[in-house]
Amino acid sequence: MAEITGFRVGDAEAVVDLWCRSAPADAITLPRFRNLVLLDANFDPEGLRLAWEGERLVGAAYAVRRQVAMVGDDLEPQRGWLTFFFVDPDARGRGLGTQLLRDALAWLRGHGRTEVYFASYTPNYIVPGLDRKAYPEAAGLLSKLGFTTLYQAAAMDMSLVGYATPPRVHERAAKLRSAGYSFGTPTDDELVALVRMANEHFNPDWGRAIREAVIAGLPLDRIVVARAPDGQLVGWAMFAAYEGMVERFGPFGVLPNRRGTGLGEVLLHLSLTRMRALGAHGAWFLWTGEESPAGHLYRKTGFTTTRYFDVMRLTLD
Repeated sequence: MAEITGFRVGDAEAVVDLWCRSAPADAITLPRFRNLVLLDANFDPEGLRLAWEGERLVGAAYAVRRQVAMVGDDLEPQRGWLTFFFVDPDARGRGLGTQLLRDALAWLRGHGRTEVYFASYTPNYIVPGLDRKAYPEAAGLLSKLGFTTLYQAAAMDMSLVGYATPPRVHERAAKLRSAGYSFGTPTDDELVALVRMANEHFNPDWGRAIREAVIAGLPLDRIVVARAPDGQLVGWAMFAAYEGMVERFGPFGVLPNRRGTGLGEVLLHLSLTRMRALGAHGAWFLWTGEESPAGHLYRKTGFTTTRYFDVMRLTLD
């Protein structure tokens, strides 16, 4: 049996090295690990369970509980998350993964959690869920432990090499402008309304992402907003919000009462145009419903699904 400990000062490089060898489809750098895990507001060193054989790190599983609320004062006291786990390829097949995950689940249970999600944690998820194609052994392990799939998220990509806005979108944009709508970069003052719209009508994590990206120095021309004839914001699209990655698209939304007007398609293409102008060769994102209205719009635009992620849940006894 491996010895399992919490995270200690000096462990980060070993964790990142093992991560990259064990989960190459989702390799990470030390600065990204620091920013997304160690500096996450909910990070608890004891929640990062590390398996050792002597002085050799052979596995890791990260269990997290909310200590800082996403919305109001709701700490979601019943809910915990596993955001990643991996085992050294040379140490697989002898029960180490099972030992490690049971230890992580016991840690969450000890903090009063009754349900555990893989891996839809916000604000700093690495991937939305389990990529069964990339990690079939992990899929078998989670299923053995009782995790079931709630829904599937699709990651999509689109090449921007040779991209040009289709004529139909230019025509739609012209009709919307003639009806009094306008599109452009938000002003500093409009950021308040934009964050509020994201929080109240979409997802509080999107409002957080916009706010934190701008504070971190995101140029405002990475955001395109749509204004109704009365000047109110009714939608937006953006890119480079997460870790400054210019090719990463989103978040993106149009108010429910303005959907079906073509606003979303215009916003999407205005963003792609700006991305291409900055030299981006592609656009991608990690999470949408493939059969949702957004998913259909993405496919119509030229995005194709490149990965599927199962968002999973386990009820603890």
